[in-house]
Amino acid sequence: MKQFIYLLLLLTGPVIFAQENGSIVGKLIDKEMNDEPMAFANVLVKGTTKGTTSDFDGLYEIDGLEPGTYTVVYSFLGYETVELSVTVEAGKVTEANVPMSATAGVSLDEVVLVTSSAKDSEVALLLEQKKAIVIEEAISAEALKLKGIDDAAAAVSQISGISKQQGSNDVYVRGLGDRYQNTSMNGLSLPSNDVNKKNIDLNLFTSGILDNVAVSKAYSSAFYSDFAAGNVNIDSKEHLGDAYVKVSLGSGLNTNASGLDFVRSEGPSAYGFYNRYEYNPFNVVLAHGVDPQSAWDPINLNGAFEAGNSWNIGDESRLSYFVSASFDSGYTFREGPAADFTNVLKVNFPTVNEYAYNTNTTALGNLTYRINPEHKLSFTSLFINSAVDAVGYYGVNGEGTNRDAIITTDEGFYIMNVQFNQDMIFVNQLNGSHSFEDKFLFEWGVGFNKVYSDEPDRKRITLENYQLSLDDDPNTNPVFYTNIPFDNQRFFQSIEDDELNSYLNLGYKASEQLTLGFGYNGKRKERSFNSIRYGYRIEDRDNTPITDVNNFDDIFDVSNINIPEGSGLWDLIVLNPINNEIGNVNRPGLPENTYRGVMNVYAGFVNAQWTPNEKWLVVPGIRLESFSQSVEYEVINIRPDDPGFRDVYENIFVPSLNVRYSLTEDSNLRFSFSKTASFPEFKEVAPFVYEAVTQRIGGNPDLLGGLDGTGATYSDVYNYDLKYEWFLDRGEIISLSGFAKTIKNPVNRVVAADATGTQRYFRTGDQADVYGVELELRKNLLSDANDNAIVSMGLNAAYTHTKQDLKDIPAGDQNTFGTTFDRDSDRLEGASPFIMNADLNYSPDFGNYRPKATLVFSYFSDRIFSLGAGSLGNIVERSVPSLGFVLRNDIGEHFEVNFSAQNLLNPDVSFVRENTGIGDVIIREYNLGVNLGVTLVYKF
Repeated sequence: MKQFIYLLLLLTGPVIFAQENGSIVGKLIDKEMNDEPMAFANVLVKGTTKGTTSDFDGLYEIDGLEPGTYTVVYSFLGYETVELSVTVEAGKVTEANVPMSATAGVSLDEVVLVTSSAKDSEVALLLEQKKAIVIEEAISAEALKLKGIDDAAAAVSQISGISKQQGSNDVYVRGLGDRYQNTSMNGLSLPSNDVNKKNIDLNLFTSGILDNVAVSKAYSSAFYSDFAAGNVNIDSKEHLGDAYVKVSLGSGLNTNASGLDFVRSEGPSAYGFYNRYEYNPFNVVLAHGVDPQSAWDPINLNGAFEAGNSWNIGDESRLSYFVSASFDSGYTFREGPAADFTNVLKVNFPTVNEYAYNTNTTALGNLTYRINPEHKLSFTSLFINSAVDAVGYYGVNGEGTNRDAIITTDEGFYIMNVQFNQDMIFVNQLNGSHSFEDKFLFEWGVGFNKVYSDEPDRKRITLENYQLSLDDDPNTNPVFYTNIPFDNQRFFQSIEDDELNSYLNLGYKASEQLTLGFGYNGKRKERSFNSIRYGYRIEDRDNTPITDVNNFDDIFDVSNINIPEGSGLWDLIVLNPINNEIGNVNRPGLPENTYRGVMNVYAGFVNAQWTPNEKWLVVPGIRLESFSQSVEYEVINIRPDDPGFRDVYENIFVPSLNVRYSLTEDSNLRFSFSKTASFPEFKEVAPFVYEAVTQRIGGNPDLLGGLDGTGATYSDVYNYDLKYEWFLDRGEIISLSGFAKTIKNPVNRVVAADATGTQRYFRTGDQADVYGVELELRKNLLSDANDNAIVSMGLNAAYTHTKQDLKDIPAGDQNTFGTTFDRDSDRLEGASPFIMNADLNYSPDFGNYRPKATLVFSYFSDRIFSLGAGSLGNIVERSVPSLGFVLRNDIGEHFEVNFSAQNLLNPDVSFVRENTGIGDVIIREYNLGVNLGVTLVYKF
């Protein structure tokens, strides 16, 4: 079997045959009929046989044109013939909107002629979507600019069935969450900037570095089989025009954070970098204190730089580059309750104050060499540094409670949690495209991704009788909570990911009706993880009063360490000593949790595009994929008989069928069927438990076959799609879709019904069923004489119904961990039944002043965050509506002044534990505040 796979990989390549030619698109306007669209006019490339006629909406397209300058002739019986010189560039679209008149009264100055990348033109993208072989929706750089959209996350929320939660990097496709989708750039895999998630934060991709963002909701064999909800692909910007430089500077504020005395972790820089990685954690603990430090005034700052240029080399070659760098910082303040509910209310904080400081640094570079119209090479490099610095004070009003408190369970429980998380991503991609004799297209790409995800030196201090610090009596003071030494601790965590991925695609145009595709793609991903804690064991807490809750450094200074024994206030405890002779007290130790994960995916596929006539397109595909995943681990709190590893290997057969039927020239009916898969992530299978202040989340190696190796290793997913789409006019569309999915052996996060309340991942049943409908509407309500939208609106909504069966999972010979349910079925974790996105755009043209005002609204209904086990209810994330406003002011050709107001409704973000026996319990609740910002942009 392996030999057959390897042979197939060597012989196979892509789905789509296309050339590096250009195209001409546009709209014809009847000047005699009040600028109505002119249907059935003739459009001919002079001196050739290439031509077409305009459709009912006056739209036309001539594609497959080799680069060069052409004379295009526009004619209609009884009207003046217009001849226009049009330059076509490789891989680009030239848009020519032409007015026509019965007399010679039309001036060529009235012709709107714009040349842009084929993938950043809205008209070209809609024409591409109309002809696409699969159900795919995209939004172009042109549309992003027109609607004032600043990043890829906001862009995908313009697409039907997709929801972006404000204040989070979570994007939901058809109501399904992070584990059911994939993200790629230029057709190659992207890593996540948050290792607790599968997909990268789309907020990090600003509109300035994008050509377009496309979402494929139906499967084709060129995708990896790990495909359930969809694939988001970002095409990075490739500059082909003249030299330019653009600089932007901006500032703003958050209404919650404004005016507060902000604090952040001691150690990280204000730019999101940590400078102590080279030091042993033991040295860091001894040399640096636990108190947070004062931060800059809470004013959000952002700046960006981009530049590009291109040169002709000889008659056919062209070299171009594009570079972009940006930095932004933001402050947020979250206030609200938090609770730890296991099988009872264990810890409750009526008030939590959390100060968060976020930074993002992004740099992207692209170098493209077009050897000639048939051959192109492109290198893209991306760097992202994403950091969150959060200081949380839990129980600031003295009303915090703890069931296990030593002094009193009714008041005074308090935790200070100071943590910094840094994620650095390096993405490097090399792509090539080569066409031969109008018959063959060979495309290839190779990428290497590296991720460093660190949580260095988290400080957590726990007190009792905190209310005594609020009474202004120096004789009454809080004391340390010392149930275990790690109630007061320093925590260090490090993750390193490496991924090598590639593809080889070969297309062969056998005839005008048949194109064959052969392909290979594969990837290897490795993860190394370790964590270590040092706990402060307080020697005599009753005689160690805390006279100043804002100054713990005086207590935890190294001068107070208990060496020699009996001379200090505290001992430093580590769980895993270097050796027993040294011991684990006041000595450096080894990581207490480690794991290493490896995933390999290698696949070959074959497909065809068959067009028996102008109406039908049939695309069958077959993919054979080799999948292996292993994880080795040494963690605390695991069963002593656990083998410490899991290792699985599977060969997966993935069929697909995509059918398009053109009902009219402007409308399509599409059908799609596929059988795909869903693989577990490393974070889901590694049994390490991450302990936040009020939640604990851990993986479960049983997802890879169970303890005895007889269980499921992945989920089979059956996908069905039916879609009607009607392209009304330039930038306008109405579509209605129905979809259904069956997921075998689905994975859900479940809250254990025990004293720990740890959330783990389980295969909770045999099957989950998903079905739903989507509606999309994009309409220009008012347009100018050139058919540019002055007022436009967009609306998309999706209803998704999910139901899965639930079964008890007993711990024993087959399962490392167990759980039970008091119900036979429930909704799927992470799925929103209803999501909606709407936008209203106003883009008038006052000569040199061209403002663009956009109002954007989004909403998602309640969704399950974690399934409740036993008789306890689920943890549910309550519905959130979001409203944002963006005003872009283009002043002349070079200057912009932009204003934004995000999260105008400022709703509560709320996680609630249902059916607890004492009513619904708020696990965490806060609001994010309104973000106001102004940005100045100048283009040289």
